[in-house]
Amino acid sequence: MTDMSVDAPLLSGRPVGLGINGKVTAIALALLAGGAVALAYVFAWRQGALYLLGGALGLTLYHALFGFTSAWRVFISDRRGTGLRAQMIMLAIAVLLFFPALDHGTLFGQPVRGEYGAVGVGMLTGAFLFGLGMQLGGGCASGTLYTAGGGNTRMFVTLAMFIAGSTIGARHLPWWTAQPNIGPQPLIEKLGMVPALALSLLAMAGIYALTVFLEKRRHGELRGGAPSKVHGWRRFLEGPWPQVAGAIALAIGNFATLYLAGRPWGITSAFALWGSKIAAFSGVDVASWPYWQGARAASLKDSVFADITSVMDFGIVVGALLAAALAGKFSPQWKIAPRSLLAAILGGLLLGYGARLAYGCNIGAYFSGIASGSLHGWFWLVAAFLGNILGTQLRPLFGLSVERS
Repeated sequence: MTDMSVDAPLLSGRPVGLGINGKVTAIALALLAGGAVALAYVFAWRQGALYLLGGALGLTLYHALFGFTSAWRVFISDRRGTGLRAQMIMLAIAVLLFFPALDHGTLFGQPVRGEYGAVGVGMLTGAFLFGLGMQLGGGCASGTLYTAGGGNTRMFVTLAMFIAGSTIGARHLPWWTAQPNIGPQPLIEKLGMVPALALSLLAMAGIYALTVFLEKRRHGELRGGAPSKVHGWRRFLEGPWPQVAGAIALAIGNFATLYLAGRPWGITSAFALWGSKIAAFSGVDVASWPYWQGARAASLKDSVFADITSVMDFGIVVGALLAAALAGKFSPQWKIAPRSLLAAILGGLLLGYGARLAYGCNIGAYFSGIASGSLHGWFWLVAAFLGNILGTQLRPLFGLSVERS
């Protein structure tokens, strides 16, 4: 892979796998099974279940080639909207599942809550920076984890800088939250469940229709998802899956997270935790930061394996490792071009810093925010998309490709 921004349907352009990598598959399965048992024994059965759910999400992201970064880039540069339409399907299924449960306050007897962020200067700035970082770093939050797990060595650089940026963002967050904002705006509470649901679905349908119109105007016809040379059980095992299948699986996976964790799927809060623990180990008085006061203080003291988001992130990486091994595509390449390496460093820092300011990433703010009926999820989409436009224009400066017909 020369272009490491593989969080995309463009993964279909990779060489066909040479068959299942048995050794790596065995390692991944052992990590999933052993980790789940250990977490269930030490903590609770839900912790083990969330780790396995993270594994299933990682496998889905990899096999469905489900991207945010290049799905947006391809639409920006070439008006191909397959990836964006898959995202709208995912969001539509999610709100249909989430809104009744959030309106009721419980799901199968389990108390649940949504993800809500204040709409304001800090959030919009963070989302824009995150969008810019997506194109330079070569992935979003989910993309960084699943491509790293799949063997993309450049994404380990992005991930390391992502963690560093998240830690810096946690240190600076109080200043940003003090900037002008209108506070959280939960649509279900403000409008009622049915009007909020109707408005959300209408917005998704509008975006879906707009991508169809613009793609047909540019190309005359729509292009489907990634083709597959295998079918039936082999396609399920090796991929690529249809994008719609990935959209459905991710929506259901997020809904399962809502039940098991009591709140929707998130990714990047764990990065701030990991970075802060490393900083504390190095002698930095992290515990005095306002970010780690109150409800978050216990997380800083506890094991990372007690943290739900961390456990699911670990699962995503291992699930993607399993998917890459099953597809016969786990083949790390250690040579990274200098300009591409610089982009990974800058992009990772922007991703991490932006995610903390924006109350999450493409998963926690965009996917889970919109699924929760939070207005900040929609504003995040707009601001991050603008950042992606700038990032797409800057990519050639770092030797990174931009897809054009």
